[in-house]
Amino acid sequence: MPKCSINGKEVEVKEGTSIIEAMQQSGDRIAHYCWHPGLSVAGVCRLCMVEIEGNPRVQIACNTMVTEGMKINNTSEKVRDAVKWGLDFHLINHPLDCPICDQAGECGLQDQYMEYGKYDPEMAEPKQRKHKVVDLGPTVVLDSERCILCSRCVRFTEEVTKTNELGIFNRGDRSEIGTHDGMPLANKYSLNTVDICPVGALTSKDFRFRQRVWYLKDAESICNGCSTGCNVKVYYNKEGFFRVKPVYNEKVNGHWMCDEGRDIYKFANKEHRLLKGQIHTSSGWTETHGGAAAKAAHEVIKSTAADALALVLTAQYTVEEFDAIVGTFVNEFKTKKVFFWINNKETFDSFDGLLLRGDKNPNTKGLLKVLDKHGVTATWGDLSQGVASGAIKTVVVAGPENLSAFPDFTERVAELSKAQNLIWMQADKNDALKNLKGNVWLIPMKSFTEKDGTFINHAGLEQKFKKVTTVVSEALTLTEAALLLAGKNLMIPPAVGEFLPANQREDQVMLEMRKKNEFVFKRGSL
Repeated sequence: MPKCSINGKEVEVKEGTSIIEAMQQSGDRIAHYCWHPGLSVAGVCRLCMVEIEGNPRVQIACNTMVTEGMKINNTSEKVRDAVKWGLDFHLINHPLDCPICDQAGECGLQDQYMEYGKYDPEMAEPKQRKHKVVDLGPTVVLDSERCILCSRCVRFTEEVTKTNELGIFNRGDRSEIGTHDGMPLANKYSLNTVDICPVGALTSKDFRFRQRVWYLKDAESICNGCSTGCNVKVYYNKEGFFRVKPVYNEKVNGHWMCDEGRDIYKFANKEHRLLKGQIHTSSGWTETHGGAAAKAAHEVIKSTAADALALVLTAQYTVEEFDAIVGTFVNEFKTKKVFFWINNKETFDSFDGLLLRGDKNPNTKGLLKVLDKHGVTATWGDLSQGVASGAIKTVVVAGPENLSAFPDFTERVAELSKAQNLIWMQADKNDALKNLKGNVWLIPMKSFTEKDGTFINHAGLEQKFKKVTTVVSEALTLTEAALLLAGKNLMIPPAVGEFLPANQREDQVMLEMRKKNEFVFKRGSL
């Protein structure tokens, strides 16, 4: 393992490590746009300049390998001057879009200008005009004037998705990123190009103009869109969640995530949620506290014989929650009529070869592990037959959080509502549930953003995650619901939701005045 010196510090790296990788390892800052750890080396931005002792010219760090005894620095005036001139070329045709650009606040070009720029431009020629607001496909918009031709997005479609929609067209200062004829940017990982764009050239249609990034907080979590279990960061403020981006994990998702997973924030937001407990009897619906609805459901369960009670589980809850609810039914209620509701049966075992899996649950392995631990072997056929014959009188359902991943949802609701009593626990509201007749208890549940827990992904890897924020204060975890269904007391401290109720939103001007610059609190100084 060769040793080198970077800005006066000794660093030991693996054989074949580039200087820019060594600087990432040592924690030294270095200007760069085109280099990305998940892509091949292009060496086109010419900003990652370093000075190597004994070499009369500065070199690019992304395509220069570390050798034994190499002495490297990127803090000398020679390096700073080279980076300044490189930055000047990048800014020659760049538009003054910062006030309206979605990338403002997390833009590499802004950061590099603050660190290496702060100079008066010397370009007398008019800027080259290029295409703006170019629709590349269903998810991404391009502003060619902002593009610095780092080629990251092109390399992503060539090397990662292998779909090759993007290319660089024309020559010289007229060069532009674009799609090949008849090939819109429509692959299932297209929004990764927005993540890796170092400027505001590629923007997400979903996030575009919705929030300034400095008004958002962020927290790490696990994507619950499928059994891959990508590591993600969710961005939110008092108005709700606004986007999801991948977090690097070499064992799970690398640097990327699929476009489907980026929508998981939507069903955690308040406007989609079941906010209070609801009970339906012959006199209609009654609204109550979530905990009170669970306590009322306990009276029904208590009056149901063990062999007439069933529990239906979706693989969308944590290992800890499954253990609590299954343990309650097996040990407290003395029944092993516990059933796994498998969604997307036809494509359940499919895999696209990159990240996206047909098992649209984050914790199938966790649920199966808990069922095996408690000796549960019941099949869905047993449930269908029991409900249809009237042998099963009370059904308790821990419904899905991600309703879009359950195409058979309405069908299952119709099937299970044939039972005499239906106790349904779920995070999101749904018309199929609201339209039910008979004896129904709806209990609001917490989403993955509102609790701590563990998911076990398709490979058996256990991943723990932490609560991000409170969205619905009356919602319960499955663990809390299990205690209440068993008739036990539970002290739930009043939670102050960080999200503003839709019907109590302040005037937008006042809301903007109340916002805090959350994002920059976590950033280092330039």
